[in-house]
Amino acid sequence: MTDERSATPSDEQRSDPEAASVVDDEPSAVDAESDGDPFTIADFHDASQREGRPVLTAAAVARALEIPHEDASDRLAALAEDGDLERLSVSTDPVVWYPTELEDLTDRERVVVFPKRREIVVDRPDQFTRAQLAQFAHLADANGEQGYRYVVRPEDVWSTPHDSFEDLARTMRQALGQRAEDLEDWVHSQWDRAHQFRLTTHEDGYTVLEAQTPEIMGNVARQKLDEEHVHAPISETEDWVREGAEAAIKRILYEAGYPVQDHRDLEAGEELAIELTVSLRDYQRTWVDRFAEAGEGVFVGPPGSGKTVAAMGAMAHVEGETLVLVPSRDLAQQWADTIVEYTSLEPHQIGQYHGGQKNVRPVTIATYQIAGMDRHRSLFDDREWGLVIFDECQHVPSDVYRRSTHLQSKHRLGLSASPIREDDRQTEIFTLVGPPIGTDWEALFDAGFVAEPELEIRYVPWGDDEQQNAYASAEGQEKYRIAARNRGKIDEVRYLLSAHPEAKAIVFVDYLEQGRELSEALDVPFLSGETPHHERRRLLEEFRRDERDLLLISRVGDEGIDLPTADLAIVASGLGGSRRQGTQRAGRTMRPAGGALVYVLATRGSREEDFARKQLQHLGRKGITVREQRVDDGAGEDED
Repeated sequence: MTDERSATPSDEQRSDPEAASVVDDEPSAVDAESDGDPFTIADFHDASQREGRPVLTAAAVARALEIPHEDASDRLAALAEDGDLERLSVSTDPVVWYPTELEDLTDRERVVVFPKRREIVVDRPDQFTRAQLAQFAHLADANGEQGYRYVVRPEDVWSTPHDSFEDLARTMRQALGQRAEDLEDWVHSQWDRAHQFRLTTHEDGYTVLEAQTPEIMGNVARQKLDEEHVHAPISETEDWVREGAEAAIKRILYEAGYPVQDHRDLEAGEELAIELTVSLRDYQRTWVDRFAEAGEGVFVGPPGSGKTVAAMGAMAHVEGETLVLVPSRDLAQQWADTIVEYTSLEPHQIGQYHGGQKNVRPVTIATYQIAGMDRHRSLFDDREWGLVIFDECQHVPSDVYRRSTHLQSKHRLGLSASPIREDDRQTEIFTLVGPPIGTDWEALFDAGFVAEPELEIRYVPWGDDEQQNAYASAEGQEKYRIAARNRGKIDEVRYLLSAHPEAKAIVFVDYLEQGRELSEALDVPFLSGETPHHERRRLLEEFRRDERDLLLISRVGDEGIDLPTADLAIVASGLGGSRRQGTQRAGRTMRPAGGALVYVLATRGSREEDFARKQLQHLGRKGITVREQRVDDGAGEDED
């Protein structure tokens, strides 16, 4: 048989340019194939991305795509014939090539995969792409609409909401617009790891650890676990688990790279009909659906994204008696009020258990400290909870709070704006409670559900020579304390409040002495841990009702109470605190209303400068713009 590609054109084809182009196009399309894959404009864009410029020579394409120079020239010529590329002769090289529509390279959504680093860089992604990426990757950096960097971590694959690897691979290809084989192979290996172990309930009522194979049981579980965790083997792939050791087993194997699937038949508790009286936003509904599939999880989202309301959606799904654990009695009261406001439950169905009152009801809100005390534990252990909610669950790994996680329930749900721990124990959050479930912050900003605050670090001069000299001679933590209490910040707070006379403002301080000084200077009450609970509630209610436009508050406001929405937040001190603290304080302005401002004051030339940058840099990676401004010695005046 004659090969059509080498056939001599007929006289008719020679005389007809359009017919001749059909013959010419066939060999160029086939010649432009590599291992059966056609060379397309997308391949040129890939090469352009790797080389870092939109105009390429054949040599550059050959280098980027690792093909011979002659093949690159032929393929570029074929694309030019199709009208996808333009060629231009220049003096330094015979020919350069660029897209016919150059703006196609710069304006379109662009996804670039780096398999070895397991990173995905996306320019101008649409909401669909970001939603797909969020199902298997972590948003590590975002700098507005032009650049998003995702990292695919083991824990992202382990917690993906897919029933099979085929479903996950389909989502990956939709998000990436291509099949990244090396990345898929690694994701597949992590998927397999996540399905090697599971906890089940034996017919006699005790817990069993099961492994997929005798090899994985012997080489991993029986190497990592001891008599504190298991009684004895039942078979080559099963071990009898000691009562109460389940959480430790999950943590140990998770840290070994093998998350455990929890399929125990836990008690669901008494049924409790709950209906929401408010509609969930689309992303909140997605959170609840993912929680419903897994039976556990941690809702991760910025302040103002409605995690508490979404948690009530989870309560309505479970329809079982619920225990809510919170860091403080102030939050317990706010939870009780919110449940009455947004669900069909009546006040008599809701109890609080803490230092102020001790009532166990179908829905009980307790503090972590009380739930972890031996003399109170039996009250919670004896009741079968259908759902346990861990508010501000970033505290859970701490030695004081983790005892509360021993409480067993069929479903567990955590809530956190920023599950970051300075002791790097954040992975324990997800083994003790459940996998992370959330939406990237930038998506909420774009959709208008949460207002992106404007953050500005303001470097303030010393207020007097005495403090400056004391700082110079101090050492260690004392340097930080002196810089934090710089009296020059009092004038700067005054200036910022006067510059925004219509704003409802919250001023944060870390030190009682500084709080008292500001309270006297501004003639406002200072809300701290020393403030009686009834006085706290009164001040907060006045702020909510617009009867008060300024709150001065200590670190008790970071997590212990649900602060009202503010237009302006001024962080006068607290920069040596955690990254989570920075998120919480910035987040006090993150609500649907726009125009929110956050000013962070740092003493110029002190350690606070570095603390401020480090504390807020992770907010920059979430897409929030962080500015820096040097305050002149004349209070409030900035340098260009």
